[in-house]
Amino acid sequence: MIIAVDGPAAAGKGTLARRLAQHLDLPYLDTGLLYRAVGRRVLDAGADPADPAAAEAAAQALMPEDTARGDLRGPAQDEAASKVAAIPGVRAALLEFQRRFGQERGAVLDGRDIGTVVFPEAKVKLFVTAHPRERARRRHLEMLGRGQDATLEAVEAEMAARDARDAARDVAPLVPARDALLLDTTDLDAEAAFRRALALITGKSKLSA
Repeated sequence: MIIAVDGPAAAGKGTLARRLAQHLDLPYLDTGLLYRAVGRRVLDAGADPADPAAAEAAAQALMPEDTARGDLRGPAQDEAASKVAAIPGVRAALLEFQRRFGQERGAVLDGRDIGTVVFPEAKVKLFVTAHPRERARRRHLEMLGRGQDATLEAVEAEMAARDARDAARDVAPLVPARDALLLDTTDLDAEAAFRRALALITGKSKLSA
């Protein structure tokens, strides 16, 4: 089984995808970490994440251990990940890795184009979203918990800019797959979101049987 979990930042898709993978005994891949790691490599080299040559070279040199770094979160990394993700050569370099991961024995993958590009044939596709203000509030709390100094207004503005960039890019824009099941987590905690998603998956599986 392939379960594609797509959606914007801080909608809760990562927490949900990890919980689903554990419950269903499936491997889990946070594909956003791949792009964050590429962006981090570019920044470490002193290059511009929007530079196709630098970003593609970083993607081709990516190692599995790059995704385990502890410095892949934060405003600079968020922006770098969004910029490298808009480059076709970067997406092509990482696409095969993602597909191999899921094809081995199924998987739960979360990202922004799992249901539209990576696994368009996935039987279960979830698009997880939430109101922009609530998403900004969640991300702001995460940042404060990591000791990062930022205002809620600044976080909301940065997320709005990233949403616009991700939705407008020519390659794999952030949009729900046509057959994706929508899950709005604005008023749901992690447990309620998990139970709602599990109900959607169970219903979808019965219809597909």
